Amino acid sequence: MEVKLIAHTPDPDLVCAAAARTSRSALSPAELFNKTASPAEKEKALKLLRQIIKSGHISVTEHCSFTFSVSGVSRALTHELVRHRIASYTQQSQRYVKVTGEDSFVIPPTVKENEKSFKLFKTALSGIKKSYDELIGMGVPVEDARYVLPNATKTTITITMNGRELLHFFSLRCCDRAQWEIRELAEEMVKECRKIAPVIFEKAGPACVQSGVCPEGEFSCGKMKEMREKYAKL
Repeated sequence: MEVKLIAHTPDPDLVCAAAARTSRSALSPAELFNKTASPAEKEKALKLLRQIIKSGHISVTEHCSFTFSVSGVSRALTHELVRHRIASYTQQSQRYVKVTGEDSFVIPPTVKENEKSFKLFKTALSGIKKSYDELIGMGVPVEDARYVLPNATKTTITITMNGRELLHFFSLRCCDRAQWEIRELAEEMVKECRKIAPVIFEKAGPACVQSGVCPEGEFSCGKMKEMREKYAKL
């Protein structure tokens, strides 16, 4: 899996801090941004943004956006990913891009851990790939031959989300109960976001990290302390 932040709103922390001031100022948003960006005001503005986010008024974080390049993930992951609808996605098309090479599939760690299951899995994938290639060789269109491909097939996808949706996405997908592959993706995205917007994403992570409360009830992993420590160091 490779995750790269390829584009983002310039100075997202400051943009959102300036936006937060708009509702209580006679100045225009442009004037507020210039004021917020000044050395004398910057620290004060970021402190205000922290307080606003801590209070749960996170709508101001919708004013920044982040675009990611993601590759080497499975179609199983992207099926889960696109359930997050307040986002934009463009995925590699299996209609136009042929599946080639031996390293075209994601193999779960639990499968690799057992020699017999690993062998069985690889044998199944080899058979599927052979059938896929033979179907295309018979003249079946690539867009139809792809029907034989499994959820394990690797793909690439461009993802764009605003700050608020990212915080929501992280609250669900960084959770220890989330599916392992999308959890790994979410963790890598948190790392990338914190490099650019350390205030907005200071508390980014699963719900227990963001709010201090686990919403999973009886299904809780019971590792709230460990999760907080993990994301404090991430």
